[in-house]
Amino acid sequence: MNRFSILILLFCFCTFSVKAQKVGLVLSGGGAKGLAHIAVIKALEENGIPIDYIAGTSMGAIVAGLYSAGYSVEEMEKLFRSDQFKFWSTGHIQEEFRYFYRNQEEDPSWLELDLFKKEDKIKIQLPTNLVPEEQMDFAFMELFSSVTAINKGDFNNLFVPYFCIATDVYNNREVVLRKGDLGEAIRGSMTFPLYFKPIEIDGTLVFDGGIVNNFPVQNMKELFNPDIIIGHNVANNPEKPDPDNVMAQVENMIMRKTEYVIDPQDGILMQTNFTDIGLLDFKKIDQIEQSGYATVNQKIDEIKSRISRRVNPADLQQKRYEFNMKKPRMIFQNIQIEGIDDDMQRKYIIQSLMHNNNVIALKELKKEYFKLIADPQIKSLRPVSHYNPETGYFDMHLIVKQNNPMQIKFGGNISSRPINQGFLSGTYRLFNRRSYSFDANMFFGRFYSSMKAGTRIDFPTRLPFYLSGYFTLNRWDYYSSTTEFVFEDVRPPYIIQNENSFRTEIGFPVKTWGKITFGGSYSVAGDDYYLTESIKASDTPDRTNFDALAATVNIQANSFNDKQYPTEGVSSTLSFNYISGTEKNNPGTTSNNPLKSHFNHNFYLLKGCYDRYVKLSRQFTLGMMTEVVLSNKAPFSNYVSTVLSAPSFNPIPHSKTLYLNNFHANKYVASGIKGIVRFSDQLHFRSEAYGFVPVQQIVETTNYQAIYNEKKFSTINFMGSAAFVYQSAIGPISLSVNYYDKSQTKFFGMFNIGYILFNRKGY
Repeated sequence: MNRFSILILLFCFCTFSVKAQKVGLVLSGGGAKGLAHIAVIKALEENGIPIDYIAGTSMGAIVAGLYSAGYSVEEMEKLFRSDQFKFWSTGHIQEEFRYFYRNQEEDPSWLELDLFKKEDKIKIQLPTNLVPEEQMDFAFMELFSSVTAINKGDFNNLFVPYFCIATDVYNNREVVLRKGDLGEAIRGSMTFPLYFKPIEIDGTLVFDGGIVNNFPVQNMKELFNPDIIIGHNVANNPEKPDPDNVMAQVENMIMRKTEYVIDPQDGILMQTNFTDIGLLDFKKIDQIEQSGYATVNQKIDEIKSRISRRVNPADLQQKRYEFNMKKPRMIFQNIQIEGIDDDMQRKYIIQSLMHNNNVIALKELKKEYFKLIADPQIKSLRPVSHYNPETGYFDMHLIVKQNNPMQIKFGGNISSRPINQGFLSGTYRLFNRRSYSFDANMFFGRFYSSMKAGTRIDFPTRLPFYLSGYFTLNRWDYYSSTTEFVFEDVRPPYIIQNENSFRTEIGFPVKTWGKITFGGSYSVAGDDYYLTESIKASDTPDRTNFDALAATVNIQANSFNDKQYPTEGVSSTLSFNYISGTEKNNPGTTSNNPLKSHFNHNFYLLKGCYDRYVKLSRQFTLGMMTEVVLSNKAPFSNYVSTVLSAPSFNPIPHSKTLYLNNFHANKYVASGIKGIVRFSDQLHFRSEAYGFVPVQQIVETTNYQAIYNEKKFSTINFMGSAAFVYQSAIGPISLSVNYYDKSQTKFFGMFNIGYILFNRKGY
């Protein structure tokens, strides 16, 4: 053989070797730090380095799974920067899917606990996870179902062959996931204990793969046997925990030590170290990606020297395009329910989603899915879709867990002012073709106490509607809330309001955020008060009773993210009430008229309110509020009873606990502006300022009577607040200074934990 022939053979051998060279990429877990993996992939693609196999654990499984599913680096960056990712990683419902119609009446609860019966004993079921999983589960189905449809359940048929690691909860051993539903596999691999609820895959309950194997290099060798492995690690083994750091202690107990190494003859290890990135610091994606990109650039010469094969970025983009074009459009035809045995209950759920439609597109299904999440009968939902090649549609397998029939709630308000209160409620639920909720609650405190009992029945017809009825006892002691700091008051109370009511209503949804209700109520209200502040211990108060029937039409819309101190969303109300009642006045010792009296009143009450938050930047939000009230109600027997029975303007939580006569009127216009500076998703500073203008001010005469000022819009009163608010797991924690235009004390400083919320009045 001549020298030329030998050179030809050597050239062919080298060419074959280069083309045959296969590269496997392994990505570690590490929470938000795992976003650095995106920059690693980006740098490898820019330099033409091939990725023939890819694998990961936990966050590494998510990034690797997205890449194997045909998502580009740019698409991954867009996803992780989006509000959508923030919502499904925290479990919060994004504004467009907050289904107001199914919301129960607001209460100040901090903690919900399920009750169940076992061995003839009632036991408490504690929460198993901090982050609700329904948002995330739907996101994984949305992201990966079309890919599973074309790879037929084999991860070797993905854009890049893939596997990930999960942990068998029962046997505490690793599970290699390389077939089945891609979204389910990724969901299992990143399910960190306490944060997320574990899921079952092929009959095995699985948790985060980082518990047993956070860097699956050996698995890559055994399963794909690439010529060279590139590994990128962003994690460290748990450090010795601090005695006060519970999560660090849990991490040490459950996480095995991982060897973050690659034998030099097998490949190249890249390590990106972080000192100021927490587990959930996803908002720092730019900083995280910069660090990951810098890591690759430090190693790129070594990578190029060991991997001679190159992939043209344009060819890779074309290959990805052709792969993605095979994905079928997500339209659903059949829904199968697992976890519910009762046929009527299954029909209720299917009817709630499909509304007798034959097929439903993903966008519409998503709206109905989040409406179903809002149903108090449902504890959890997990959607898994299967593609039917014969019909061209997807079928959804919905794993449903019904809420326990019995539930208790605890909550209330802890304050530096004397408005502390406790809250306790109990609920019993059942459903078949309809949903039934039976509720009872109790508020107990010096300032406010109440009891409520009632029921709501939901009908899942094509146009859903509900019927409800509640009996409520309310009591407010305003004098105790103004000056006393401790729970002892030797003086008679200045104002006490009692109201007993029964109300019923029928409600219909209006799109996602709204509902319209028609209702009626009967209420018996009694106010005890003094006409003067100069009173003796022997004095008895005036008492005014007002027994009334009311008919109500109410149109509401609400997309607020929190029930107190919201920072995003819109709330609007337009209500019309017609009230017919009898006023009875029993004078006290401070009255100048000793005769009892009673009057009949027939009047309307029209109220409109619009409250909106506009996000101007990542840190700053502007809020605007306007409220208008119109009524033709005549004055009551005296000035105080007239003011107490008039509508009040209370936009600041603390203002609901004071008797502010300057902010009561039967006709008024009020408006305000709010500025919010966000320091994080939980912590913000807010300043609020409001102006209140009565159309006709209620004026007190020399003999304690009430008249309406003939001069319209004669005065304006202001109130304002500045507060630091932290939205904790149990509710808002606030430190505020509040100002009110009123006699005597105008400024009130307050530290508060919890909600200042009350049961509804009769009208």
